[in-house]
Amino acid sequence: MTSDVAYPTPLKSNGFILEGNERRLGRLTPSNPHTPINELREQFEAQGYLWLKGILDRNAIFAFRKRFFTAFSHTGLLMPGTDPVDGIYRGSGEDHKQIAKLYHEIVRWCAYEAFCLQQPIWEFYEQLFDGAPYLHKRKIIRHTKPFESSATGAHYDLTYLRAGTDRVATSWIPIGDIPVHMGGLVYLEGSDTWGKRMEAEFREKNSEMSREEQINAYNKNMSSTGWLTKDLPSLADRLDTRWLIADYEAGDMMVHSAYMIHAATTNEDTDGKLRLSTDIRFQRVSDEVDVRWNNHWSMEDML
Repeated sequence: MTSDVAYPTPLKSNGFILEGNERRLGRLTPSNPHTPINELREQFEAQGYLWLKGILDRNAIFAFRKRFFTAFSHTGLLMPGTDPVDGIYRGSGEDHKQIAKLYHEIVRWCAYEAFCLQQPIWEFYEQLFDGAPYLHKRKIIRHTKPFESSATGAHYDLTYLRAGTDRVATSWIPIGDIPVHMGGLVYLEGSDTWGKRMEAEFREKNSEMSREEQINAYNKNMSSTGWLTKDLPSLADRLDTRWLIADYEAGDMMVHSAYMIHAATTNEDTDGKLRLSTDIRFQRVSDEVDVRWNNHWSMEDML
């Protein structure tokens, strides 16, 4: 990592500014996907994440990006006359109902399923888990417009997966290049340990609830979103740590534990480029699965 984390435009998330000093902002440590799996497991256990550089075929990533945005060509989302692979936002006036309909279709595409099950992905998880992996049916893909006021707040994924094993890992895949100024995921350094501690505290607080309420990410002991906070700087101050950022490239894949605290920052691309990514979850096929994740994503599923 380097301590030089200053950028021309301050990084923002939900209106809060992440200060560019080495005590509160750092860089993710990249990993070579061809490193022996025992070493990668050790890195994963120590860091709570792996940033696997170039594990996927860059051309395949852009081919899917083009397929995705081409599907939106009649919704008013893209700037007329631009190549869909560039994903240039029109600025306003898109048909939100049509876009929502398309998303419910896209998560069922064979092409999307195949994208999520590229051979390097399932082979990596087979080695990481030392056993046959299972891809959760509920998979999320999303685009983020430039300068949107809201972004994903700080959370850890087990909040939404409490009815299954905690030996589950998330892959976040940038579908296109996502340099720091376009946002993307940021990770709270050392937070895999804190996430486990927080979840233990929630289990104790929830002990008198019914099983249905205990696994609910929005129960009375949680926030209305399941997030820990929208204020990323204050969380780093409270835990005396820093947010880790990266210039992601097409072909990279992030892998993080169910307890690793992460969030997103604002897409501040002045050329109007839409950020596109998917997050999918894997576990051993022999472990207990949270049955709520056995259905395709929908806007109404509350997960």
